[in-house]
Amino acid sequence: MARFNSVIIVVPLACLILLDGCQNMLLRDVKSLLLPEFRRSDIFGFLAGLGTTFAALPDLISMLRRRSSAGMNPRMAAIIGAFQILWVYYGLLIVSRPVVLWNVIGVFINFLSVGAYLHFSRKEKSVAANRAGN
Repeated sequence: MARFNSVIIVVPLACLILLDGCQNMLLRDVKSLLLPEFRRSDIFGFLAGLGTTFAALPDLISMLRRRSSAGMNPRMAAIIGAFQILWVYYGLLIVSRPVVLWNVIGVFINFLSVGAYLHFSRKEKSVAANRAGN
């Protein structure tokens, strides 16, 4: 578990270092963000992102309903979340709204899954320790 905790610290730190070089990529045309002219590739990008982003949501919802970490692999969610941060960076480089939007949402969902897993696994360990002590 200590190794996993170090991954939780190292991966976001590495991603922040990568994003630090993004100062020159600020969007200067804010009007295009508010009223974008959609191309067919943008529409397909939004649809593809919708499916891949929310693929992890059923696991999170079932874990929250069960209030248990059983059957959840937090490493998978953490790894996917870390690589989605790289996709966000790539989306900024190529100025692709669909890539940035869906991967920001995906990062949020995956790190919520990891947080829920840690919360429930700690709770389950304390309940097991209390039962063993009685």
